[in-house]
Amino acid sequence: MRQHLAIFVLICFNTTLLAQINPANITIARDEWGVPHIFAPTDAEVAYGFAWATAEDDFETLQKQVLPVKGLMGRATGKAGARLDVAVHLLDVQDIVEERYEQSLSPDFRKIVEAYAAGVNAYAAHHPGEVLHRKLFPITGKDIIKSYMLGMALMSGVDRELGNILGGKYKAPPQERGSNAFAIAPSKTADGQTYLAINSHQPLEGLYSWYEAHLCSEEGWNILGASFPGGVTLFSGANPHLGWAHTLNYHDFADVYALEMHPTEKRLYRFDGKWEELQPYPTKARIRILGFLTIGATQKFYKSKYGVTFETPNGYFALRFPANRDIRAAEQWYRMNKAANLEEFRAALRMQAVTCTNVVYADKEGHIYYISNGLFPRRNPQYNWQEVLPGDTSATLWADDFYPLDSLPQVLDPAAGYVYNCNHTPFLSSGQADNPAPEHFPETMGLQDSNSLTNRGVRLGALLEEAGKITYEDFKKAKYDRAYHAPMRSAPKLEAIFHLDPEKYPGVAESIRLLQDWDRIADEDSEAASILLLAYYYLLDNLKSRQSFRTGDELDEAKLAGAIAHAQSHLLEHFGSARVPLGQLQRHTRGKADLPYGGGPDVMAAVRSRPYKDGRLRAYTGDSYIQMVRFTADGPIIETVNAYGASAKPDSPHYTSQMELFVNQQLKPMTLDKEKVLKGAVEAYSPR
Repeated sequence: MRQHLAIFVLICFNTTLLAQINPANITIARDEWGVPHIFAPTDAEVAYGFAWATAEDDFETLQKQVLPVKGLMGRATGKAGARLDVAVHLLDVQDIVEERYEQSLSPDFRKIVEAYAAGVNAYAAHHPGEVLHRKLFPITGKDIIKSYMLGMALMSGVDRELGNILGGKYKAPPQERGSNAFAIAPSKTADGQTYLAINSHQPLEGLYSWYEAHLCSEEGWNILGASFPGGVTLFSGANPHLGWAHTLNYHDFADVYALEMHPTEKRLYRFDGKWEELQPYPTKARIRILGFLTIGATQKFYKSKYGVTFETPNGYFALRFPANRDIRAAEQWYRMNKAANLEEFRAALRMQAVTCTNVVYADKEGHIYYISNGLFPRRNPQYNWQEVLPGDTSATLWADDFYPLDSLPQVLDPAAGYVYNCNHTPFLSSGQADNPAPEHFPETMGLQDSNSLTNRGVRLGALLEEAGKITYEDFKKAKYDRAYHAPMRSAPKLEAIFHLDPEKYPGVAESIRLLQDWDRIADEDSEAASILLLAYYYLLDNLKSRQSFRTGDELDEAKLAGAIAHAQSHLLEHFGSARVPLGQLQRHTRGKADLPYGGGPDVMAAVRSRPYKDGRLRAYTGDSYIQMVRFTADGPIIETVNAYGASAKPDSPHYTSQMELFVNQQLKPMTLDKEKVLKGAVEAYSPR
């Protein structure tokens, strides 16, 4: 009875939009890889079709993107999900979107996001057995925007600061999350074309994993790329004129304040010499227990002039960040999707609603562009913004006055002929003479400094600097490079693992010699790579801080030798030998597919893996969606690959159909040409 009632409610909810959107006008064409190409007269109809296709392929993940903004993630998935429910509350997402939805989003974009919501609702109404929680639907355009705000906050590292506050730790080094992006100008390519590499590193499946699609309307929307399931537009990709990639940046996007509380009166804090009262801001997270029972846990939070405030054993702390100051991130990506040239693309960036992430751009006119994008408040230079700040003065209470786009670190059409970023400092983004200069930017922006390096950034920078004219094959080789730079500038304290004296450690002498003789390339057949990866993961679990790979004395010779001993013992126990090729140890698996997989943490062809079975490791994050673009006089030539396939549903033939391409570093040809797509389509249909 409840299911039938839910279907009736969803159909009634969609009636108004369906009067404007006729699903019969929408064509979903599936190519041989199962990738959806959505064709329709209007952008809104494309958005509806995109929602339907996404739900067909990964309805579970799509729902998990929205469950937290309705406070239902804990009920659907348990304690871990409840944390996201609470995070939405702490980010003040609900009130901000409700207040600003009509006034901040343009009417034409509201049509897009509401059409997408209608498409999701329609799928849910026709597939009630796939719904994760009966109270989730119907969803609205506001729910989708709230989901974007949660995503922007997580990308900005706000979740890390929340954890630091509640755990009594502050400004801990960021967790390594990566991506690669680079563009080559016609002046440096052998064929005079412009090259763009889009190579984001995300979880291979589940929340914030990539979903590939092609969106094409008669209103000028024509782009192929990737989004997270639940994304209304594509987050990165290429249209007939241009393309771009994102990488995460790790600037100071959040500030923590210590409040001075009244010595005797509860909930009073000092601000500019006066006592102010904290306002209660409670939330109730409901958690699923035993699969069907739920319990409610009330969490106590407050609001101060700085924002959401927390009572902890160490005192009261407030968190303030730019990621919840603007709700238009989804609309900015829509404008980027439809940009036809550099001027229009930069006009979209000037919205500054996407409040973090680097951008690497290329176009058919031969322009290449890099910007370390972000929303940076004008902070008082009298304070150290890298520390916990005094929460008793308006001098530390920054206003919504942010640095404009043109004042951020960026490089346009450099003489060197290339731009790149691999999550490292913006001050190494092109040739030496073209790099932004640190002294041109105020310290209060909190930019990653020149010592903020990744192995990928060091390695790619060296490859590009040393290269003459670059062929397309050279370009692909750079993207798929698996080498660790010698010496390890991004992890200098780990470099000593290659220089231990085997005579001093006879029990692991053979493994030490393997590392010493290694070319530092983590190919599938490398036995030394198996030793290094196991040793590295062991150290990650046992060091007090990741920062120990860079500075300090914690990572001494004894710990390095102990890590090698652990790696050797693991290989002997599970494989009967200390000499095991990486492809035997590290696997790319899903369903019945189980393939050898090279690469490792922080190489260009990045992969992180974790314990699987029989002593093996299974890839779970790193290289995921890859797109390589050449802009030619006849239009863009596009090649792509995804980690598994177009569908996350085990009964689909495309659940694993791209895995062999993926592990073999191969790409599939794709096109923006509607006629070619329809001619080669395996099936074409309208949302039912």
